[in-house]
Amino acid sequence: MDLGLNGKKAIVCASSRGLGKACAISLAREGVDVVINGLHAEHLDTARVEIEALGAGGVTAVLADINTEAGRADLIAACPDADILVNNNEGPPPGQFAKWERKDFQAAIDANFMAPVFMIQALLEGMKERGFGRIVNITSAMVKSPRSAMGLSTSARTGLTALCKGLSVDVAPFNVTINNMLPERFDTDRQKFMAEMAMKIKGISREEAIAEIHESIAAKRMGTPAEFGDACTFLCSVQAGFISGQNLQLDGGSYSGLI
Repeated sequence: MDLGLNGKKAIVCASSRGLGKACAISLAREGVDVVINGLHAEHLDTARVEIEALGAGGVTAVLADINTEAGRADLIAACPDADILVNNNEGPPPGQFAKWERKDFQAAIDANFMAPVFMIQALLEGMKERGFGRIVNITSAMVKSPRSAMGLSTSARTGLTALCKGLSVDVAPFNVTINNMLPERFDTDRQKFMAEMAMKIKGISREEAIAEIHESIAAKRMGTPAEFGDACTFLCSVQAGFISGQNLQLDGGSYSGLI
């Protein structure tokens, strides 16, 4: 299937590793010129080389912190007329409600609400004027099934979800879509971190910690970054122009709700 993306331009935030990188790779494979972003030069350069090796869409690497105004400005300057924006950022670690302070909530809001909001604000009008735009926010499965330990993350990301739902209605007549991807249990550094936490807290081996993760998933395995990246690319395709304001669960069938 030709997704109609050849020659389009995309900014993929926090894309030197993990799910963001997977989205950038999948988009580039379809002929999209991607701007990737990260905080660590070594990881960013590795991702750039990997995408260049595909021999399809071009790649520009921007070393910047999207939690800062200057970092976002650098990223937007690299592609001010982006057709596609994939918002992604590292989430706060799990914790205990009683121990969180104002600074903890503020950091979560800055990273997982304000940063994506300002990226959307900077690019949305151009998308409307050109008559094509695809915005995908990578949030979390816990936006729809919250757990108190992830309260910092879900508080900020649920706010982003609500704001974007309203915006999606406003921009639909301009062939601009806004959707959210809700991942859970993908084989990335995040799950390695969660496994290491389980090892320390429960005194179990790495193999046992991974087995516990697998057992918690209906599919009895973790998702692959490539699966996630390709789902993102479809949401950015011309064929997905009638899909907007949606929350796509990517959790191996684990979510128990109806909607």
